[in-house]
Amino acid sequence: MNTVKAIYPGSFDPVTNGHLDLIARGSKIFDHLVVAILRNSGKNPLFTVEERVEMLSEGVAGLGNVSIATFDGLLVDFAREQQAQAVLRGIRAISDYEYELQMALMNRRLAPELETIFLMPDGKYSFVSSRLVKEVFELGGSVEGLVPKFVIERLKQHQR
Repeated sequence: MNTVKAIYPGSFDPVTNGHLDLIARGSKIFDHLVVAILRNSGKNPLFTVEERVEMLSEGVAGLGNVSIATFDGLLVDFAREQQAQAVLRGIRAISDYEYELQMALMNRRLAPELETIFLMPDGKYSFVSSRLVKEVFELGGSVEGLVPKFVIERLKQHQR
């Protein structure tokens, strides 16, 4: 029997309810979903990779066919290491689509065997990004309902 494994890559700094929505829906589509945290030293993340692994692990605890991993370098190389057949990407707006299409086409050039699947988050999360969550929180705004409660607690721990 063929099983389909997909990679859902991102920085997840922090994980949002939009991410968790896509993970839950992706877990119903694919036999196995690997949520892959990009270790990108070029960015200045708020949370360490270890903290992001912990938060994602907590967020997907009830999903038996979802695992958490970290990677650096090319996504297509990681996908090959994982023997994945697909990449799951979220699209919130047209601006996301333009960027994601470029990435998908480059990935197809580098790894023609790897398919990219685009999913839209639930409408109530269509504007939510990790960057926006961090900005609103740092300025004293409420991010209730945009991220899980355990992320809000972690954000409070990182307040300067």
